[in-house]
Amino acid sequence: MGRNKKTWVGAAALLLGGVAFVVGPNAHAGDESAAVVAPEQRVPAGAATVGAEEAADAVLSYTGDTTRTLTYPGASFVKVHFERLLLADGDYVSVSNADGSEEYRYDSSDGAGTWATSVTGQQAVVELHREAASVLADLPLFGAAIDKVTRGLSPAEMSEPRSPESVCSRDDKKDAVCYRDSDPAAFNRSAAVARLLIDGTTLCTAWRVGPKNRMMTNHHCFETSREAKATEVWFGYECEVCGGSATREPVKVRGDEVLATDQTYDYTLFTVGDFSEIEDFGYLEFDNRLSERGEKLYIPQHPSGKPLQIAVDSDSDDGGNCRVEEPKYQGYEADTDVGYKCDTEFGSSGSPVIARSTGKVIALHHFGGCPNSGVRADLLVAELRRLL
Repeated sequence: MGRNKKTWVGAAALLLGGVAFVVGPNAHAGDESAAVVAPEQRVPAGAATVGAEEAADAVLSYTGDTTRTLTYPGASFVKVHFERLLLADGDYVSVSNADGSEEYRYDSSDGAGTWATSVTGQQAVVELHREAASVLADLPLFGAAIDKVTRGLSPAEMSEPRSPESVCSRDDKKDAVCYRDSDPAAFNRSAAVARLLIDGTTLCTAWRVGPKNRMMTNHHCFETSREAKATEVWFGYECEVCGGSATREPVKVRGDEVLATDQTYDYTLFTVGDFSEIEDFGYLEFDNRLSERGEKLYIPQHPSGKPLQIAVDSDSDDGGNCRVEEPKYQGYEADTDVGYKCDTEFGSSGSPVIARSTGKVIALHHFGGCPNSGVRADLLVAELRRLL
């Protein structure tokens, strides 16, 4: 499972899902004399907040209300928690969004303590479906009880002042669909990148690595199978048109088993349930080599939990395409990262950094600070080869 976890103290850069809080000296890419930030001066990041948990009190029963609508004005999603879920055989509870375009079903086999999959928008419609007559169903304990929800932060809440982002000068990221015609290779590869909704309140980015049921994200996003099972993995969450607000309906599966995780290299390799649902989105592969200074890059990502974007252009790099600034850059240990100025934000943690020359992943993004940085792919391959 990799090295023993370490506790880092001090603060040269504190990151939240890709956000850098620069409070001390940092090395400058290309400056051989720049001071190197010691690993003990960096603090591991945490996933970025995108939702809030709130108490709820909604009961569905066979003898009373069979439908409840939970509304949270401005919420980007609603995710309900069943304190009780006791139904007759064949009966189920559905959770859908306001227009019914998303619906998920649950029965007694799911059991008490189940978090439903989130539905998009500010309303969750919860309905008890009685498929067959049952004397037991009329007993008081039968039915469903919702005791809490998580709701996505509203646009106003998300726009409140935050810590500095890892955008290097002007923000040059664009919706992935903007590259459908102008850069079809980058657009097509970006399909393998997913948005993570962790425990209903926090987010990161992840991506399929190789043809098997394997997903890659950062250790600081989550590190245990319990956390993986509490994580929704959204594929296909992207804008319909370049610069538009309408989004495609994502395919949502749950995380399953953590196969390996490590803090020093800041990775978590995990599987998902219902793998067949996401196979058609394709996969990426590691580029098992040391990157070269100046080679062109791009980063597909879900910054701030937004629909899929790609960082390609860069006003901080000669030629306008983001590039490798430093093939060996300071990570949690010396020379473990690749440095670059591709724009990222909180929520971009876990994104693949892709080399244009090969179309393969040259680094796993995890730090901001301009240069931003990701863990070197050749080091990750050496750690994970037997599991990929």
